[in-house]
Amino acid sequence: MPAPVAPDHATASLADVLPSVCAGLGVPSVAGEPTWSGRLALPPARRAVVVLVDGLGADQLARRLGHAPWLRAHAAATHRVPVGFPATTATSMGTFGTGTPPGEHGMLGYEVLVPGEDRVFNELSWEDGPVPERWQPGRTWFERAAADGVEVVRIGPGFFDGSGLTRAALRGGRFTAAESLAARVDAALRAVRSSPRSLVYLYWGEVDKLGHVHGPESFEWTAELESLDRELSRLAAGLPDDTSLTVTADHGMVACPLGTRVDVAHEPALLEGVHLLGGEPRATYVYCRPGAAADVAAVWSARLGERAWVRSREEAVAAGWFGPVAPANLARIGDVVVASADDLAVVDSSRMRPQLLALLGMHGSLTGEELDVPVLHVPARVA
Repeated sequence: MPAPVAPDHATASLADVLPSVCAGLGVPSVAGEPTWSGRLALPPARRAVVVLVDGLGADQLARRLGHAPWLRAHAAATHRVPVGFPATTATSMGTFGTGTPPGEHGMLGYEVLVPGEDRVFNELSWEDGPVPERWQPGRTWFERAAADGVEVVRIGPGFFDGSGLTRAALRGGRFTAAESLAARVDAALRAVRSSPRSLVYLYWGEVDKLGHVHGPESFEWTAELESLDRELSRLAAGLPDDTSLTVTADHGMVACPLGTRVDVAHEPALLEGVHLLGGEPRATYVYCRPGAAADVAAVWSARLGERAWVRSREEAVAAGWFGPVAPANLARIGDVVVASADDLAVVDSSRMRPQLLALLGMHGSLTGEELDVPVLHVPARVA
């Protein structure tokens, strides 16, 4: 079985996108922190719009470019970058917003252990979660841009405003609620004109939602890509001449047939020595009872074989899966980390809601289908 390829944070990654856009706006960099502008320079702009499309993986987009004429016309200006591990929304939002790898910002998965509290919490919903600004105390690039005098506007669904994930990963500037994609594009066009120096962030989540429910190769996913492409074209055409447009994503996706899954609720051997399970079906964290981690890793490795990469926390960290890991964040990672290699999904029907168990598209692991996302940059027509 080949070794997994850890995301390369020494070259361009999702962590570099927002710092690079901000550099083009003249926002100062941070001493000792490289930005993508030093690896792939972005032309200066007075104003910028950044669109993040949840679930738009680079491979999925490449296979459906025939349905997306605007994106296809900019294919030559589109770069492929990794998002970091786990390849999941909560982690990637931390990477995108702070400009740092997962191990540094500490938002390390869908469900993670709260050290000292003997429980896992969901970083996406943030239900009963810790104080977001303490869990992720680093400054975001939205905060940095706003402090430098840039008018920062973030556009998304109303329930994002003040949510735990938003406060942890995307705080800074002001929030504008809009529901449909057309309404968000309209809001972005208004917001970018609200100041002669502005940064507008627009989030769209339907691509991810339809990929989860119907699969990333489905008709429904493709139809949503077509709608997205039309609105991106309209957005680009309506921007002022001094405004750049950047489009990226937080992860890709793979199809996981129901019949190929492993359900730990029906395999008691996999739960021997296990205290808590976290992560998600494609990137499982196994929190073990004291002294049991080596045995747990051996049992999981024997059961999953070549369908997964099973590593101890120390091995995964040493291999660079999370990028550099701050000491305070180590305990959030499972004692054993299980990254799916093919179409495997590890589920637990004893605690997962039926709606989650029914999902066909999943993500989180170290495959290129999940890790790699597009970064498309259209420079301002007038600097």
